[in-house]
Amino acid sequence: MIIREASGNRVIGAHGGYRNLLSYQKAEIVYDATAEFCDLYIDRYSRTHDQMVQAARSGKQNIAEGSMASATSAKTELKLTNVAKASLEELLLDYEDFLRQRGLRLWDKNSPEALAIRHQFHASHTSHTSYQSYRSHIQASPEAAANTVICLIHQATFLLRRQIRRLEDSFLAEGGFSERLYQARSARR
Repeated sequence: MIIREASGNRVIGAHGGYRNLLSYQKAEIVYDATAEFCDLYIDRYSRTHDQMVQAARSGKQNIAEGSMASATSAKTELKLTNVAKASLEELLLDYEDFLRQRGLRLWDKNSPEALAIRHQFHASHTSHTSYQSYRSHIQASPEAAANTVICLIHQATFLLRRQIRRLEDSFLAEGGFSERLYQARSARR
């Protein structure tokens, strides 16, 4: 039995579609870049290696999990999307620590190098890009690799902040599953 609102809309809305979210696509690039970065520049047996890879994975996975939960829980979707952002922000600190502890330069956001990465990132909005688009930057040097991923994290967290604002606005305007279910039940009576 499909429960519908008085308007005829389904109470359980569309959900899933996370692979089409730009935030997910960019978080996936951050995850793949981090896995290779750690294999190249961080001792494989160190706790830092595992923590960085897991933080990057958490960023990607929580976007997917939140999207899948969106059908019945706007609260869970919002919470998990925020966890994804927090995981990527934690990862950002690891990259900044890497640069600082090795005496390497952190690119200014308006440096030619950072602007080139940001331009490449923005150009990729029109077509699905993958980690392969950034691989040469990761393999160039530890400094270039860390700064490249830092740029990508900034862009991914920007997208997640926008996504969180949209989710909040949508929840305030439309309510969540419980409200829609109540409205559908009331309309049937």
